[in-house]
Amino acid sequence: MSSNDTLERLAQIIESRKAAHGGDPDKSYVARLLHKGPDAFLKKIGEEATEAVMAAKDIDHCGATPELKGKLVGEFADLWFHSLVAMAHYGVTPAEVMAELERREGTSGLEEKALRKAQHREAAEKS
Repeated sequence: MSSNDTLERLAQIIESRKAAHGGDPDKSYVARLLHKGPDAFLKKIGEEATEAVMAAKDIDHCGATPELKGKLVGEFADLWFHSLVAMAHYGVTPAEVMAELERREGTSGLEEKALRKAQHREAAEKS
C-alpha cells in the first residue's frame, strides 16, 4: 500500500463528510469543520503548522529523541490531515498536488521560485 493510496482514501472519507454527501456536523469532526467553513479549517492549518515548527525546534534544541520525533510526526500528520480538509473544500485532490510535486521534481527550487516571481510580475503588468 502506497502513501498515495492512504492520501486518496483519506480524501475520499473527507469528501464523504461534506454536507452534500450527508455529513453530519454533530457526528463527524470533519463535517463540523466543513460546516463551520474556511475560517475553521484554515485556522487549524495555521495552528498545526505552528505546532509542527515548535516540535521541530524542540528536536533542534534537545535532540531527536524517539518521543520528540514521534511528536513531530504527529504534528505533521495533523497538518496534512487539516490540509486535506481544506483541499476537499476547494476541490483540490491529492493526485493534483502529487502531480505538481512530480512536475517540480528535478527542478531547482531557486529556478522554480524565480519563474513564479516572473510569472507574477507578468500577470501584474497585464492587469
